[in-house]
Amino acid sequence: MTPTPILFVDRDGTLVAEPDDFQIDSFQKLRFVEGCIPALLRLRDAGYEFVMVTNQNGLGTPSFPWETFNPPHNLMMQVFESQGLSFREVLIDCSFAHDPAPTRKPEIGLVTHYVGDPRIDWTRSAMVGDRDTDVQFAGKLGIRGLKLKSQQFGDGLSWAEVADALV
Repeated sequence: MTPTPILFVDRDGTLVAEPDDFQIDSFQKLRFVEGCIPALLRLRDAGYEFVMVTNQNGLGTPSFPWETFNPPHNLMMQVFESQGLSFREVLIDCSFAHDPAPTRKPEIGLVTHYVGDPRIDWTRSAMVGDRDTDVQFAGKLGIRGLKLKSQQFGDGLSWAEVADALV
């Protein structure tokens, strides 16, 4: 069996645009990052599988209940599925930045079950995200980290450039 490369992907600011309040808690705030779907399709066709790894500050608390997170998140997943894109796994850390858990990026606690898996092509696997913590996460996992350009967090690559770099 040929090992499969995994693209670990951040969610907010990477797949969907980051709103000013950093919470996608309504359908009105759900907007896809330009070029992500064509790039992901190209990467899928090159043999990549996708794992979403996201920090969601305080998800499940009264200020950010699951009831407001789930509807736009589920719609986002349905749009990806409708375009032929599926995620092997969606991993969510709900801790706060001021009180981080070992599962909060840049730590790799959410993905330790992948570490050492011989079915994964670690030489081709990568992480893409819009923050330095995503690149740090990649470094701790021993894979390539690609930073996406964003209004909030500065210079980086476009989705087309990410696909070019990995294919």
